[in-house]
This record gives sequence, structure tokens and C-alpha cells, in this order.
Amino acid sequence: MRRRSILGTSLAVVAAMGLSACGGGGDDSASSKTVRVTLANHVWTENIKQALPEFEKQTGLKVEITQLGEDQLSDQYNVKLNAGSSDIDVMMYRPLQEGKLFAKNKYLADLSDKVKSNKDWDFSDFQAGPVDATSYEDKAVGVPIITEQEVLYYRKDLLGKAGLTAPPKTLDELKAAAAKIKAADPSIAGFVARTGKSPAVTQFSSFLYSFGGDFIDGSGKASVNSEQAKQAYAYYGGLLKDHGPANVSTDMSWPEAMAIFTQGKAAFYTEANSLYKNATDPAKSKVSETVGFAPFPAGPAGSKPYNIPSWALGINDNSENQSNAWKFVEWATSKEQTLAQQKSGVPGARTSVWANPEGTATYPKDLVEAIAASTKDGVGHDRPLVNKVAQAREIVGQPIVDAIAGKDAAAAADTANEAFQKFLDDEAK
Repeated sequence: MRRRSILGTSLAVVAAMGLSACGGGGDDSASSKTVRVTLANHVWTENIKQALPEFEKQTGLKVEITQLGEDQLSDQYNVKLNAGSSDIDVMMYRPLQEGKLFAKNKYLADLSDKVKSNKDWDFSDFQAGPVDATSYEDKAVGVPIITEQEVLYYRKDLLGKAGLTAPPKTLDELKAAAAKIKAADPSIAGFVARTGKSPAVTQFSSFLYSFGGDFIDGSGKASVNSEQAKQAYAYYGGLLKDHGPANVSTDMSWPEAMAIFTQGKAAFYTEANSLYKNATDPAKSKVSETVGFAPFPAGPAGSKPYNIPSWALGINDNSENQSNAWKFVEWATSKEQTLAQQKSGVPGARTSVWANPEGTATYPKDLVEAIAASTKDGVGHDRPLVNKVAQAREIVGQPIVDAIAGKDAAAAADTANEAFQKFLDDEAK
């Protein structure tokens, strides 16, 4: 086997994949009129499937879609890409979860020439953060299709009661407002957010960047014990410990944190914008009428929230139908398709679509403004950019848990940095 395994592959998985009709078989030559596309279960996928007849009519091509859940998708890629299979042409993948590994193992075709070939399609229209996240060694290896930014969710009514006329613009103001609201009514948390060791890493990242830190420094070394990182850990943990929910647990992911907010038990909540309907839908939220959105508050280094592509399209480097595969990618990521997706609630990566009133008509006005601020100065990753992402998140997330529990955040950061550097050294071998 000429390529390194992505995950531990069991014979059971290999057998299962061998028995499943995943690619449709047939001619793999460059002249094949069938493009085999593997997509994740997502609203984006459902929208594309509905629009497919238009593409097939325009091009004379036939598109065969394999649609899988995220775990099945990982298993499919693990088996087929590692084996050098050519029966996947286009693949939907997670740039920040597996993008670096896929690119390093040469599973993703270099699209550098293709993205420059059509001025009307306009690669320069894509936001810088998501483009950076779908690049490897300065080469485009994917095209972002779905984006997320971290914004501040808040309760307008609670701000009014506290005599605050506007949401906090800085992290200092956020802490002061959270303290004031909780002091006035201890049953209401001033702030809530993810607390679990791994789930919290992505949302903590915006705090880290806004303090001037990052997980890895410019020379590739672990940097979660820099002064900036230590301040960020202490701030995030302290905000939850001192002004968060009573007896706050340290295992919350977004559903638990969102539930506290939507049940009316918190004033402020930092989270991905893609989850906003959980807070504004009356069927899901008791506070739907009073929810507001604001840009991520500025820290010492400014407001530096993540602006990431949660999903992208790439082309299998072993595909023998790359020309037609690109036609599908180009169409699926066009301005027209991106606008249609965004109107249905799927946030895209094109600047022109966010600037188009049609592209934002279904979003709350203040959320659009918060997203605009995030995309301007956003950072293109929300976790360490490594091969084994899950393991890295466990390491760099530990100081978050320690800080929430009231332990020494600086000491926890030092311990984490030592473990993270060893992790990076091991990956580099």
C-alpha cells in the first residue's frame, strides 16, 4: 500500500466498503461523462441535489452522488483514498479536521491552475480565511463551500435592565457586563460557553487570537504557554468560573451551552453563527424575541474571531476524470449556487454574496453586521492545524478545564505546551 493510513483500518471496514456500491464503477478515463461525487449529509448537499438537473443539462454530464454521514464518510475516505482508488472524483471534506492530512498524503489534487482559469467564476471573491484553510504549501487544494464565524449572542432585555445601551465591544466590557447582570440576579449567568476539554477549543480560539496568541507560533513550535495564551486561558476560565452558570460543569459542548442560553438562563454566549436559529426559533428558544448578535469583542490584539470553512470541495488526486470533476466543483461553488445556498440558510465563503442584499435577507440584520466584521479580520482556523486534530484538541483544551475549575491557568498552560510540543515533534518524525 503506497499511502499511509489515515486511521486504523479494520478488516470489517474494508469488507463493508468492498460490498457497498459507492462509486458506480464504469469508465475512469478522462472522457468519462459520469462524475462521481461523495458528499456529507448536510443541507448544502440536499440543495445541490435539487439543482443537479440544471448542471447535467448544461454540461451533458451525469453526476452520481454517494451521500454519507460524517463517520461513514471518514471510513469511506480512509479505505478508498489510502488504497489509491480512482472511483471518487469530487469529495466533500472538512478542511480543519482532515485537510492537512489529506493534502500531505497527496489525496487532494492541486487546483492552483484551475481556480485561476475562469475570471467570471472569480476565485478572488472567496474570503481570505477560508481560502487559507483550503490551501496547502501555498497551493489551492479545495474550494470552501460552508463557513462559520464566532459571534456574540446576547439578551437585549437583560442589557436594558442592567442599564447597558449597547452590547460589549471589548472583552473587558464583556466581563464587566456579565458581572453586573449576574450580581443583579444570581439565577442568571452573566456568560455561558462551551466548557468540555475538546469542544471548547474551537470557541476558545477566538479569545486566544484576540489576546494575540495562537496554538502554534510562526516557527511551528507549540505556543499555548505564551503570555498571550496564558491570559486567554485565565480570562475564558475565569469568566465561566466567576460569572457563568452556578456549579458549571466542565463537559459542555454547544447543545448544553445553547440550552442554558435559550432557556433564559444566561445573558451572553459566544458561539458559531451557524447555530443562530437555535436561539431565534420560537419552537426552540424561550428568549427568541430578545436575542441580539454582535461582533466578537476585542481583546488586547483586537477582535480576531475565527472565520473558517467547515466544509469544502476537493478533487481526488487519483481521479482520472479531473477535468469534468472541476466542472462540477466550479458550478457548485459559483456565485449563483452560493447565493441560492445562502438564501436557504447555508453561509458561504463569497464576499459578493454577503454584500448582496438577497444573500442576507433571511438573516437577522445585526447578525449580518457581526458576520461582516468577522470576515474582515477573521482567522482561518479554529483549532491546531495538525494531522491528528482530535488528539491535539485534548491537549490544548486541558487548560480551559483547569481554569474553569479554578486551578492555576498559567501552570496548566505550561504543562499543556510541553505535551503539545512533544505531540508536534512526534508528528514531524
